[in-house]
Amino acid sequence: MKRLRVMVVDDHPMWRDAVARDLGEAGHEVVATTGEGRQALRVAAAVRPDVVVLDLRLPDLPGAEVARGLATCAPPPRVLVLSASGEQEDVLEAVKAGASGYLVKSASRQDFLEAVARTAEGEPVFTPGLAGLVLGEYRRLAARPGADDGGPRLTERETEVLRLVAKGLSYKQIAERLVLSHRTVQNHVQNTLSKLQLHNRVELVRYAIERGLDEG
Repeated sequence: MKRLRVMVVDDHPMWRDAVARDLGEAGHEVVATTGEGRQALRVAAAVRPDVVVLDLRLPDLPGAEVARGLATCAPPPRVLVLSASGEQEDVLEAVKAGASGYLVKSASRQDFLEAVARTAEGEPVFTPGLAGLVLGEYRRLAARPGADDGGPRLTERETEVLRLVAKGLSYKQIAERLVLSHRTVQNHVQNTLSKLQLHNRVELVRYAIERGLDEG
């Protein structure tokens, strides 16, 4: 597993320490921990983590506002929300604020560590069941009058890869499914991002969902 620089933001000291310990034991470097949103923004700009594990309930700022602030860092870290809440409003607010993933605190240690690794790669990661909330919201928005159905033409293979990306498969899983190398899958994704003028895999998933490619 790639060694990552991770920052943990949670206002419960025991939980924060436990998360940091799990990350350290998995070989990652915990570059900072804090329980306050404003401090998180200041520290993140200084330590430049790859991933920020963020709770939504903080004493000074809403977690979504912290996520939006982290997006202005250079370079911006990936944000994985780790929350006790599985409410639709919280999930959608976090995603709209720029979070790459959303995990509830009842997730297993293994699921959490896998989510951190996938978040670092720019993959959208959600606790099972929550992804459907996000899919439904983007589908609803895409169904509004005036939604754009056009777009650049993708090759058959690019469309096939995009469809699997929208279903939440990792690069490794897509490579195994299509009998391709991991590098070839990455190249297809990068080519598709370039054609669609999108910036990351999260935006690519949104594009695919808006066009119903996750249903194929």
